[in-house]
Amino acid sequence: MDASILTNLFHIGPDAQTSVSLLEKVVRPVLVYLFLVIGLRLAGKRELAQLNAFDLVVLLTLSNTVQNAIIGADNSLLGGVIGATTLLVFNFIVVRFAFTHPRVERFIQGDADLLMRNGTVIAERLRAEGVTVGELEAAARRQGFPSLRDVDKAILEASGGVTFVAKKPRAHEARHQDLMKRLDDLSVEMKAIHAKLEDTRP
Repeated sequence: MDASILTNLFHIGPDAQTSVSLLEKVVRPVLVYLFLVIGLRLAGKRELAQLNAFDLVVLLTLSNTVQNAIIGADNSLLGGVIGATTLLVFNFIVVRFAFTHPRVERFIQGDADLLMRNGTVIAERLRAEGVTVGELEAAARRQGFPSLRDVDKAILEASGGVTFVAKKPRAHEARHQDLMKRLDDLSVEMKAIHAKLEDTRP
């Protein structure tokens, strides 16, 4: 194997091609990680929810934008592995720390936000989160709701997901549904009895 290939893959020392030291390779991912956590926290939960194509474009280009900030000019395999390992280890530490410190987790992730209550859209909360009614309707359809008329509550979770709670049928509607179900069951039984009588005829 060509010695230059091994050099390009595994050499991490400072030279003309790879001017990032080992310590810097560890510090850079940590700083970028903290920047992204704070930036996404300030940008709001809708970025994580990816409610439209613009949010997806932002997240995709964001990852490409910070790539060089993480590994610098180093294109070696070992340099990339060091950067990725640093991100994974640091994320594990942050997650474990947040798990044992609920206040820290709440500060990082924020709180869930109620977008609909009792079937009514809370317009001021939509404006605060930068969510349009159309985006909320689209999110409801993705979860099987024909329209917002079928939704009792809509909650924008701290993780960016939107949770919908269906309306409960009123008492007379529940009785009507129960009666219709019994009629359907009775119709099925009558058809079964009729089929048996037909079979027993000579």
